[in-house]
Amino acid sequence: MSRRVTAASVLAIAALALAGCTSTGETAPEGGDEYGLVTPGTLTVATEGTYRPFSFHEGDGTGALVGYDVEIIEAVAEQLDLEVRFEETQWDAIFAGLDAGRFDLIANQVTINDEREANYLFSEPYTVSPGVIVVNADDDSISSFDDLDGKTTAQSLTSNWNELAVSSGAKVENVDGWAQAISLLKQGRVDATINDKLTFLDYVQTEGDTSVKIAAETDEAGLSACAFTQDKQALVDAIDGALDELRADGTLAELSDKYFGADVTE
Repeated sequence: MSRRVTAASVLAIAALALAGCTSTGETAPEGGDEYGLVTPGTLTVATEGTYRPFSFHEGDGTGALVGYDVEIIEAVAEQLDLEVRFEETQWDAIFAGLDAGRFDLIANQVTINDEREANYLFSEPYTVSPGVIVVNADDDSISSFDDLDGKTTAQSLTSNWNELAVSSGAKVENVDGWAQAISLLKQGRVDATINDKLTFLDYVQTEGDTSVKIAAETDEAGLSACAFTQDKQALVDAIDGALDELRADGTLAELSDKYFGADVTE
């Protein structure tokens, strides 16, 4: 009889102990839960999936999601011992989705500017890209932005590069984008085109085209980073730490060289 009472007492004590552990809500957080993730243990990342070479699908567009930003975030998630899930979203809706709490962050070559910094937090930049003047390889008449005065450049009228061309005194031939601009340049119908350095490096890396070159760079470079809502400071700090590790061990430079043939991380 006493043995049965003792066993029952032990079971009761164990049950009370378990109840005490679960009723307070102070259990150890699931992986990454201290960062306020949308899904504990998983980094939910917004990206376009159609923005080569940053996030795109291999092959005819139906293959695996790959790209410079994709691989950087995958390396960050591994550093933080988190899974990663990419949510492909059109650019026009990507910040609205972040504001609505659908994602933990955006990784899609988001350029840091004053307007965005007023509303969002940013990680350390992982891409540094100045604007560049691109000319034909045999053209030595342009070596600075002052040399664009009186020249003709191919620019999209809605881009900030168009404003730079006009302020430099250039005549502007309107184009839809980089592909048309480089085509006009190689045909000799324009003297130059201005764009960001990453676009040029990706073009040369992908096409192997040595018939064009960089004639000059802007003094200031654009900085791209991950974007977060303002309540995610703990996550920003953790990702900054991961990026520091990836920079120190050479991973960022390696990924940069893979996609651009140059180090664009600093």
